Amino acid sequence: MNKSTLEKLHYYKLKEIIKGYCVSGLGKALIDKLEPSDNMKIVEQRLEETSEGRRLLDASYHIPLEGIFDVVPLIEKIDKGASLDPNELVMISNFLRGCRKVKLFIKDKEGYARTLSSYGENITDLIYIEEEINNSIKGSTVDSNASKELKKIRRHIDICEGKIKERLEKFLKNSTNREYIQESFISQRNGRYTIPIKAAFKNQVQGTIIETSTKGSTVFIEPNVITKYTTELATLKIEESIEEYRILSTITEMIYERMRDLKINIEVISEYDMIWAKAKYSREINGIKPKINNHGYIKIVKGKYPLIKYGVPLDFEIGEDYRSLIITGPNAGGKTVVLKTVGLLTLATQSGFHIGAKEGTEISLFNKIFVDIGDDQSVENALSTFSSHVKNLAQILKESNKSTLLLFDEIGSGTEPNEGAALAIAILEECYHKGCITVASTHYGEIKNFSKEHPDFENAAMEFKKDTLEPLYKLSIGKSGDSNALYISKKMGIDDNIIERAKKYIDSKEYNYGLVKESKISKKKTQKSTIEYNSYSIGDKVRLLDNNKEAIVYKEINELNNIIVLCDGKFIEVNYKRIKLEIKAEELYPEGYDLNQLFVSYKERKLERDIERGSKKALKKIRKEYFIK
Repeated sequence: MNKSTLEKLHYYKLKEIIKGYCVSGLGKALIDKLEPSDNMKIVEQRLEETSEGRRLLDASYHIPLEGIFDVVPLIEKIDKGASLDPNELVMISNFLRGCRKVKLFIKDKEGYARTLSSYGENITDLIYIEEEINNSIKGSTVDSNASKELKKIRRHIDICEGKIKERLEKFLKNSTNREYIQESFISQRNGRYTIPIKAAFKNQVQGTIIETSTKGSTVFIEPNVITKYTTELATLKIEESIEEYRILSTITEMIYERMRDLKINIEVISEYDMIWAKAKYSREINGIKPKINNHGYIKIVKGKYPLIKYGVPLDFEIGEDYRSLIITGPNAGGKTVVLKTVGLLTLATQSGFHIGAKEGTEISLFNKIFVDIGDDQSVENALSTFSSHVKNLAQILKESNKSTLLLFDEIGSGTEPNEGAALAIAILEECYHKGCITVASTHYGEIKNFSKEHPDFENAAMEFKKDTLEPLYKLSIGKSGDSNALYISKKMGIDDNIIERAKKYIDSKEYNYGLVKESKISKKKTQKSTIEYNSYSIGDKVRLLDNNKEAIVYKEINELNNIIVLCDGKFIEVNYKRIKLEIKAEELYPEGYDLNQLFVSYKERKLERDIERGSKKALKKIRKEYFIK
């Protein structure tokens, strides 16, 4: 099945819900591997398994799967030649005990669950391995009774440890040693028996320093009086480890010899866990086992979308009187949910899941299911939404056949309406001729009209309340209904004659091209365009919009609509639209003020005054500058 289809129809989310009802990782792993099948026998078997599990539940029978863990990693470890540790062997024992309980439980349930009962016959009773583990392992350690040799070794260990403690007790009670001892007790450090000695007297006690305290005030010494026994104890500990490993290896070998039977047990328990999870999900949604076929007929009676808890039940039919269904309706009216409901209930059925629907529901099995739902805009490939949809549709058309279910949301949208509608109709025709079952939603009236005229197409409409314009999320097959746009327009006050004319245009495309009478036309008056601008005067303080700098108007606007201003000691010409008036000159300067002074420096003004009064110094300066030049 196409992965994109499974993702868009939220098939994996549905599986996650069902996985939540599994008791062990075994069932979860099996659901992860589960895929929809188009094989009638396989699907029928899957559905019957779920039905049998549901019957057991309804009769208050509960298969004893609690306490069964996923032992697959342990089996893989054995296959690699490794031995299991005590805790791992206990898990194997619990699993084998669980297998026995399941086999015993299902044995007499043939009346409720014939198929499930037959599966129990494949479980092999390996109680002798279970008993061997239970006799050899206590808690998380190898029991002393696991072998005579281990029992003997551990008896010697006890004797040796007793002698060590006896001599250390004498050491503690010896009055000579009291001033050396920090604390009067025996302490085990790194598996060695020691006495806490004051650091100052560490050289006064004959023995081996095993450890020093954090502060350095205490040293833990193994006295020489127990050295002989410490060496003996170390040897016995090694012998103990060797014997424990031998016992664990022997039990692991026993398991390995029955590996085939154990793997079959795992498979059967995995199946039971998965089936039980499907049964519990069926009970939760009050699901049914739908009737199935392989010729494209779908009939859904009060079907519910699995991922919406309180969704409106769907009545749906296709594949008998018509093989293509065109759905129209308002935005957010539930068209997309209809498509997803049909798709996901089909996938659920092909996976052996019961579906939330009423009796009379029938689902067809399909080899392929394709969907074109949502915005598939590809940024990486620089494709528009429309281009992405078309690319998807092109691939769908290549792979579709007579055993294909097609679900198109807003087919042909995203481009010019006439072209989009024409393309959509051509695609729908092609899908029909390939023998596909097609469900498509649209806003295009052309597609609706095409469907109305085609003998193997049918229209359907999403209903809404006409008084409140609220969607009802209900599908009415065989009804296209009035245009919502026209109804809303009427409610908003558009005249009835305009509404009627719009309806006629929708149906016939015969538009009124008549010209309006001359007397009803008001003649256009030609007006001279005028340029509006602020009246700028010399001395006005303005702001340059390009650089946000202040300037003073030097020359007023010319025939090119430009103004010369003084900015940062320079005269520049700018367009009147690129400046903004800040303060008028009359507000800045007193009446009669010589504005020319704004544009002449103090030096220049002084020189002019000196020349006017006939200053010889000024005249001399001018002559000098003239001759230099």
